[in-house]
Amino acid sequence: MRRPLALLASIFVAVAPGAQASAAPVDGVVELFTSQGCSSCPPADRLAAKLAREPGLLVLSLPVTYWDYLGWKDTLAQPAYTARQRAYAASRGDGDVYTPQAVIDGLSGVVGSEEGSIRGALASGAAKGAARVAVKVAASGDRLGVDVGAGPGAVRSSQVWLVSYAKARSVAIGRGENRGASVTYVNVVRAMTRLGAWNGKPAHFEATLAQARAGGGDAYAVLVQAGDSGRPGEIYGAAAE
Repeated sequence: MRRPLALLASIFVAVAPGAQASAAPVDGVVELFTSQGCSSCPPADRLAAKLAREPGLLVLSLPVTYWDYLGWKDTLAQPAYTARQRAYAASRGDGDVYTPQAVIDGLSGVVGSEEGSIRGALASGAAKGAARVAVKVAASGDRLGVDVGAGPGAVRSSQVWLVSYAKARSVAIGRGENRGASVTYVNVVRAMTRLGAWNGKPAHFEATLAQARAGGGDAYAVLVQAGDSGRPGEIYGAAAE
């Protein structure tokens, strides 16, 4: 509601006996900022479901809170997602905060229902996409080991995030602009856990499966992203279950 791949750095990762690779490399990341109270959002939510089926593309839905006053409180939204969208706008310097908005590889903000704009942003960001840095994840028992490869030259100080998400959530909307509609949201983010900082050199991180399933998620992804939660930037690497 607008009201107002690339060069893949290679790294050999030794996996302990019994460990299993549990996430696949990702070439591009699409974050969709959406809302159950936004009449313009259902087409974007359907597009997100379509894109999420494409190999190598990670689509994450992040429901925001700022349309709750219109008569329906979004049942999946979290203030943290609203803050993340605003932080992206501050990082880009354009101040654009609206729904549906898609942020591509942490860099470009486009209308989330415009497939051509999303694909164009993914293509133009190919040299700076999420495939620049290798991310490998191995599960062993109740633990996850995350290995991040070397950066392709100079990189910004970055963070490694573990993202718990629900593959699908269907919601019957009772009031507001989408009253009477039933909408299915894909890859709905339920929690983001910071695993540590990354400075462009190969590094290893540890997490638990409980963290990977936080907030009722049934899948997870790992993002290597420039900046921090206050000023997120380019996503250098990613992997998803």
